[in-house]
Amino acid sequence: MSGHSKWSSIKHQKGVTDARRGQLFTKLTREIMVAVREGGASAESNFRLRLVIQRARDNNMPVENIERAVKRASGAQEAASLSEVTVEGYGPNGVAVLVEALTDNRNRTLQEVRSLFTRHGGSLGESGCVAWLFDSKGVITVETDGVDVEELALLAIDAGAEDVKVETGYLEILTTPQNLESVRQVVEQKKSPVSAEVCRVPSSTVVLGEKEALQALKLLDHLEELDDVQHVSANVDFSEAVLEKLRTQA
Repeated sequence: MSGHSKWSSIKHQKGVTDARRGQLFTKLTREIMVAVREGGASAESNFRLRLVIQRARDNNMPVENIERAVKRASGAQEAASLSEVTVEGYGPNGVAVLVEALTDNRNRTLQEVRSLFTRHGGSLGESGCVAWLFDSKGVITVETDGVDVEELALLAIDAGAEDVKVETGYLEILTTPQNLESVRQVVEQKKSPVSAEVCRVPSSTVVLGEKEALQALKLLDHLEELDDVQHVSANVDFSEAVLEKLRTQA
């Protein structure tokens, strides 16, 4: 799994500022609206909507906000104006980066993303230049304190998980997107996950030293801070020594 996923887990453990939480709720609202536009307002029959609502709940988004977003999406011009944009490029030290956005102004989003790549020593690439490195996977993250890691891992595999990775302080369970919900339900019987969502997982990663890793993470964090950007994926990984330093800085 990518080192950026590890960094995301560290940030979750450290907590989220009110400003970042408000921005996250705005992004989740957009995702809900687009999911309703594409597949209807029924979470039972709309797989994409079901997943994003669960993600909103995992991030403590108020129920009334979720319901309001679903209602707004039905025939709302705002939802109709949003388009999905994927931008590919290379960060510092050749790290492959995939940026997924929802925007009402494609040119603005491309300009903002391009500016960050340039500022942090990277560059945009042609469509398809890095997308082949990433597969869509269900990713369930569970903190391991107070649980039998081996038992939980076996439980997840029996429920249909493709792979389980033991990291410092947490377990990362990989599934197909279609099996995400069913595996999550089984895992929840033992412990509630920190998160469960469909992500772009790199098929191979590059390990960077401390200086290079911090440089790459500055780009990834700044990309995530853009209002239009929903998801950022990268094939960067770090040593435990670098991760420990990141924990103290988070």
